[in-house]
Amino acid sequence: MIDLETEAGSGTGYLAVPAGGTGPAVLVLHAWWGLNDVFKQFCEQLAAAGFVAFAPDMFAGKVAETVEEAEQLAQTSDPGYVHSVLHAAVAYLGQHPAVEGSGIGEIGFSFGGYWAILLSTLVPDRIAATVIFYGNGEGDFSKSRAAYLGHFAEADPFEPQEGVDQLERALRAAGREVTFHTYPGTGHWFCEPDRPDAFQPEAAALAWERTVAFLREQLARP
Repeated sequence: MIDLETEAGSGTGYLAVPAGGTGPAVLVLHAWWGLNDVFKQFCEQLAAAGFVAFAPDMFAGKVAETVEEAEQLAQTSDPGYVHSVLHAAVAYLGQHPAVEGSGIGEIGFSFGGYWAILLSTLVPDRIAATVIFYGNGEGDFSKSRAAYLGHFAEADPFEPQEGVDQLERALRAAGREVTFHTYPGTGHWFCEPDRPDAFQPEAAALAWERTVAFLREQLARP
């Protein structure tokens, strides 16, 4: 865990660095459960793939176990605090000695997907690649310079297909590079192994393989 100094006070995040010592930077933005062990493990998987991964804690240490607790955390989260933590995380990666290149990738899960989409429009000079797992959001995509990869569930009451299609149209209208995948037989949280009622190992493995390939390609570009 790493301490962050933000405009809204102190913050924290989880850092994982490749065994080789250096690599491109990737932000991991947690779902409404908070920064639990699943999202820390995603950072470790990214580090094993050669990335410097950092997961900022958008809930200031609070973690939910149930849907009801998570919904409460998301609804009561302070957008100003989240903004400050994310900007501090971008700045932190920008000056970290292990980071190669100027472009940053980001992966957002559900609640974190919303923030990943927005962040790509707020710091377009830094975010080069945005990966969305069953999340949606908005922003002025004419300002974005990122490429977008999306992973969505076939049956998802939280993110209906109509909203996913609308996001894709908005990104394409802004001239962004977009690839969205829908995974048959899946629902929300299908990539999170601590959600046994939703986790789909084969779909999760394919989504992760596509994510790593996408990040490698996009973050290798000058």
